Formats: sequence, C-alpha cells, structure tokens
Amino acid sequence: MEKSSKIYVAGHNGMVGSAIVRKLEKEGYQTIIKKTSKELDLRDQVAVAKFFEYQKPDYVFLAAAKVGGIVANNTYRADFLYDNLQIQNNVIHQSYLNKVKKLMFLGSSCIYPKMAPQPLKEEYLLTGLLEQTNEPYAIAKITGIKMCDAYRAQYGCNFISAMPTNLYGYNDNYHPQNSHVLPALIRKFHEAKENNEPNVTIWGSGSPMREFLFADDLADACYYLMQNYDEPNLINIGTGEDMTIKDLALLIKDIIGFKGELVFDSSKPDGTPRKLMDVSKIHNKGWRHKVNLKEGIKLAYQDFLNKKY
Repeated sequence: MEKSSKIYVAGHNGMVGSAIVRKLEKEGYQTIIKKTSKELDLRDQVAVAKFFEYQKPDYVFLAAAKVGGIVANNTYRADFLYDNLQIQNNVIHQSYLNKVKKLMFLGSSCIYPKMAPQPLKEEYLLTGLLEQTNEPYAIAKITGIKMCDAYRAQYGCNFISAMPTNLYGYNDNYHPQNSHVLPALIRKFHEAKENNEPNVTIWGSGSPMREFLFADDLADACYYLMQNYDEPNLINIGTGEDMTIKDLALLIKDIIGFKGELVFDSSKPDGTPRKLMDVSKIHNKGWRHKVNLKEGIKLAYQDFLNKKY
C-alpha cells in the first residue's frame, strides 16, 4: 500500500477497526476513509454501491460485522446471519466492481468445527459440525472466506481472508449480556470490587480453554499481511497460547484486585471445549504477536476505567 492510497476501513468505530486505523495512522497513511453505521448502512446494497462509486478506495479492510458473545450469538441467530451476509456481500462485490487493489476480510476462530483437532489448522475448515450457539455467525464468516476465494478464482481479485482468535483491547464491548468472555470478566470483577461483593459468578465450568490476542497486535498482523500475503484460503492470526477460563478469571481477579471468591455456574453453557489457533502459517510468513496477556489485560482495564462503563 502506498502512503497516498485511499484506504477504507469498514467498521472503524469497533475494537478491530479502530485498532487498524491507529496502525495506519502510525505508519503515515493520510487518506483513511471512515463511515459510521449511521452514515453508511453496509447492509444497504444501493447505499454501498453509491459509496464505492464515489470514493473509489484502493484498499479495503473489512472489519465491520455484527458481533457478540455466546448469549448474543444464540439469541439473535437470524440477525447475526442476515446482517453479516449483507455486509460481506455488499462490500466484497462492490470492491470487485470498483477495482479495489486488495481487500482483507476478517473472520473469527468460530468458523472451525466444534470438535476439530487442536490446534486449529487452516485446512480444518468445513471438516465437521460447528458449535451450535454461534453457528449462524460462523456460517456467515465461512461464506465470506469462500466469497473472497470465488472472486479471486473467477475475476482475479486480490481478496484475502484472515481469521483472528478471541480479541480484547481498547474500545472493547463491556455490555453485561452481549460481550465476550474477557471484557465481561473485567466488568464483573470491577463491579464486584466496587460493591464489596463476596464472590463473582462465572458462566460454565471454567474448564474450556481459550486463546486471546490484543486488538492492536491483530491490527499489526493485518497491516503486515496486506503488505506481504496474497494467497487464497485463509490465514490464522493468534498467539498460539491458551489458558482455561478459570485461569483467565484468576488473572483478571488479580489485576483488578478483587479479594472475594470465584463461583462457577455449570448450568450455563461452556461453548467449544478448546479453540487454540495453529499460527505456524503466519509465523512462517514472518509475523508474531508482541503484547503478552497480563500486559494486555492491564491496558484494557485502564481503557475500561477511562471510559467509565
């Protein structure tokens, strides 16, 4: 990407999109196109067509999506499927029609089968059944990967797909019901500490294992791949390290300084038993994460406090 290129970051207000914008600005890119969802509804085919015809971006980071945790995914199943398919269809198709030089589509580790071998290799896609609670979201993201590959095969478009592991960081969503596990725990422990509560209840058994990547590390990887990766199929972005939800909770408890006990509510769903990314492909391309989990959670917690959720 040239410094003078017009770069459209779809979803620039979200945790991932805002991290990509920070990275691009740090690298000296001046023409970054940003549109809020109120200014441009990416589900609206006509509006997206007009936007692309007018702006003619050179590069596109497709980080816009309807996202949420296990409850939101399972509750709003139709919305997660419809909204994400519409967003992808419109942005990818208009990128082709308007001759975008390169597009990066961002997915999620939930695309992999629930019982896939660990760690998750890119070739495990579509080799088994998905986790039921987030199946609609996963199907939308799998469709986006296949769409990028189809446009590459038929039209020669340089559209690439990257699948990040679980993310956290600046600008995260701390909604009590609709957030992901790490920000949800930050909020729970913070509020329990503030209210001098004797314990914090954590969903599930605490035994599932999860991998976490700081969003600014993801942005660094996205920038790196836009410069150095031009292949079909998908590429994983992660740390290659995971831990149990129980150990994550203990780490967050320690960082926040909560003195009470942990209670695990095993009546609530655990989700996929383990989701560790095989990151050998991106490591072989020359990229590795920089922010360790403890350091990242401290940064995220400070951001949470600054925003006073």
